[in-house]
Amino acid sequence: MSTVSPQQDAEKIPTSTPVAILAAEANRATKTEHKMGLWQGIRTYPHAVGWSVLFSSALIMEGYDNALIASLFAYGPFQETFGDKLADGTYQITAAWQSGLTNGALVGELIGLLINGIIAERFGYRKSIIGSLIACVAFVFIIFFAKTLPVLLIGEILIGIPWGLFQTITTTYASEVCPVVLRPYLTTYVNLCWVIGQIIASGVLKAMTSRTDDLGYKIPFALQWMWPIPIMIGVAFAPESPWWLVRKGRIDEARHALERLTVQGQDPDFNVDETIAMIRSTNELEKEISAGTSYLDCFTGVDLRRTETVCLTWMAQQVSGSAFMGYSTYFYEQAGLATSNAFTLSMVQYIIGAIGTLLSWVLMGKFGRRTLYAYGLGAQMTVCFIIGCLGIIHRGNVAAQWAIGSLLLVYTFCYDASVGPVCYSLVSELSSTRLRAKSIVLARISYNVSGVIVNIITPRMLNPSAWNWGAKSGFFWAGTSLLCLVWVFFRLPEPKGRTYAELDLLFERGVSARKFSSAFVDPFSVHEKDHGEEEKIVQPSVEIVEHI
Repeated sequence: MSTVSPQQDAEKIPTSTPVAILAAEANRATKTEHKMGLWQGIRTYPHAVGWSVLFSSALIMEGYDNALIASLFAYGPFQETFGDKLADGTYQITAAWQSGLTNGALVGELIGLLINGIIAERFGYRKSIIGSLIACVAFVFIIFFAKTLPVLLIGEILIGIPWGLFQTITTTYASEVCPVVLRPYLTTYVNLCWVIGQIIASGVLKAMTSRTDDLGYKIPFALQWMWPIPIMIGVAFAPESPWWLVRKGRIDEARHALERLTVQGQDPDFNVDETIAMIRSTNELEKEISAGTSYLDCFTGVDLRRTETVCLTWMAQQVSGSAFMGYSTYFYEQAGLATSNAFTLSMVQYIIGAIGTLLSWVLMGKFGRRTLYAYGLGAQMTVCFIIGCLGIIHRGNVAAQWAIGSLLLVYTFCYDASVGPVCYSLVSELSSTRLRAKSIVLARISYNVSGVIVNIITPRMLNPSAWNWGAKSGFFWAGTSLLCLVWVFFRLPEPKGRTYAELDLLFERGVSARKFSSAFVDPFSVHEKDHGEEEKIVQPSVEIVEHI
């Protein structure tokens, strides 16, 4: 192995040197985070857990609407109001309009994401999300009263703008208010919120299947008004992120916010001042590595690799076959199942997704993010390939129809136990703290752009008036999953158990993605001179075990 300066005891730093004191406190806080177990973290940061869960609940609305729009394509009253009559007397929303409606929200989210990169860093996470919730209340009116596809599309675009802010603020806030041990759970809870929204949407539409009037789809739209106000009231009382406050130079406010997020005395090693020192030291370390905080800085120096990593991590979530889940009800119907059975299977699918997300919390702690992400992609690739094979069998084969439906449930479980939730943890952890808001924005833009492409081709794959691939489209997604898996093997690092300062150094030293988990990192190195001379701060060190 290559040897560099080992970590020294922080207590050796003299109290006469302010920089040394800050480094010593940061060193102790880093040790405390490494020693902190799951239950110790929950007991010390219970308020952080609660506030993060509240912020993330805003995404239930997005999961609800996304599942709602795609499912309505298979709903009779919606088809008759907005669709075209086919030769057999049935109604279908054309593939072009299916793409347009599902992409409408994504286009709005792209606008919201670009705005968020500026607004969130300038005004903070609390004010930004409150403003977004107010906008949601207003834009739901357009969707509810829409009588034509263009008006409905405008409503979807506009409501996508605040969703763009939700997508990044919730993940960023979760990653910044909790210690290392809680990061994977609170960031992946975002995925659970999506699934909860999808479950609610499927349940509501299942309840509406007996209706034949326009209220059958208007009532589900109206239910989107029930989320914003209670969330808004709660967020108004939430503490701001200590990391954001430190970046703004508001150290006393950051200390007060951290006190509100934690409970003193639960961990004898935890100290608010030492944790603030770690945040300040990490911020200074990142300024030395990459001083800027603009979008351009995301594409320069060390941060270029980090931007590539977070962007492709989130894109892989889109292009590995997850469109099967978004269009599940329509997919089931086109595979030959009755509409009622299609809605029932979709609801079961999302419940299985919720169970998978909860299981991912256990799997991440045992296997780490990189390993779980890779195995998840491998499982999805296999399921997609089998679905494609079944698609070759004649459409009238009932056994094949139910087998395809069952495999889609298996796919959902694999996705929500790995790629779906783990993505949020990876994106939030692998971006630098000073550029996190903008890095997550760029990653989510990459996700949405790939989503636009996916939403253009998926309806054409499934729609009988277009390509009519049906289940054979599984072959296509199996191929894209394989490409994603190859990238993950060579380029995706393992952030498990790393503080943000340690991740900064691993990227700065150009450590291979496959060696992130084995490298020893000392971000706040100190050194004692011989013969009792005054100690000094030395360069941070990285030690790589070559044979791992």
